[in-house]
Amino acid sequence: PLGWAQNIRPFAGERWWVLALYAAATLALAGLAHTLAARRDLGAGLLPARPGAPEGRLAMPAALAWRLQRGTLLGWTLAFAPAAVLFGSLADGAAALLGDDASTREILHRLGGEQALTDAFLAAMTGVFGLLAALYAVAAVLRLHAEETGHRAEPLLGHPVGRLRWAAGHLLTALAGPAALLATAACGLALGHGRGLPALLLACLVQLPAVWVLAAAAFTLYAVRPRAAPAGWALVTLCLLIGWVGPVLDLPARAMDLSPFTHVPRLPGPDPHWPPVAVLVAVAAGLLVLGLARLRARDLTT
Repeated sequence: PLGWAQNIRPFAGERWWVLALYAAATLALAGLAHTLAARRDLGAGLLPARPGAPEGRLAMPAALAWRLQRGTLLGWTLAFAPAAVLFGSLADGAAALLGDDASTREILHRLGGEQALTDAFLAAMTGVFGLLAALYAVAAVLRLHAEETGHRAEPLLGHPVGRLRWAAGHLLTALAGPAALLATAACGLALGHGRGLPALLLACLVQLPAVWVLAAAAFTLYAVRPRAAPAGWALVTLCLLIGWVGPVLDLPARAMDLSPFTHVPRLPGPDPHWPPVAVLVAVAAGLLVLGLARLRARDLTT
């Protein structure tokens, strides 16, 4: 559909008939959706549900959390891999985008040469993947909220399963899942770029503390007040705006510092500053402890 809009060719041919493609596609898809919805049972899909195993194999809350979360993690991983390969293949061409005139080459030389510009491009891409991994982490944390408000947590907690063990399974997925996603991104970037897997792996994984801070903040919001759980999305959105729009608007340093990603070292690059990474890990740990303590003390939503 984005390509259709380009083929309208405003000011250079005006092919207005292309607009009819949008109307035709919308009507066709709406008709298909209506037909498929009429042929399925209420609350079920078109494909019949498979019968369950005769004996249950989920002996631990962590196993149940993994069973609930693994499909989402797999989907995100399959999206990260090709995107990372694509961005990695563009890294070497970053310098070519500046052109060949003398003034541009002088600016490039001051920046440290083509390799410095390539590193800056890769650092920007690892930051993008870090923000995307934060979206997954918040979604994984908010699965706790969905299980509680959907009244699926109460029967489970009625058995000898403590709240902390129940929450820990989902938190483990929310904290380890982004590591898998960022490792996938590093492999994709290295494959597309053709070299530098160790450096790119470090550049991607250094985003984890910032991701963990947002995941822990979302969990604390849920644990303190379940109705405030969706505010976790607002935190990620704020970080997205700060990271992408902040430099364009030349926001002050205090505003930029509101995002944990501002404090992550820009890798690959020279002279990384590591103390903020330890601070982010400590902040995430503190928020998790606070959230677990509050979850243990409050009543469940009924």
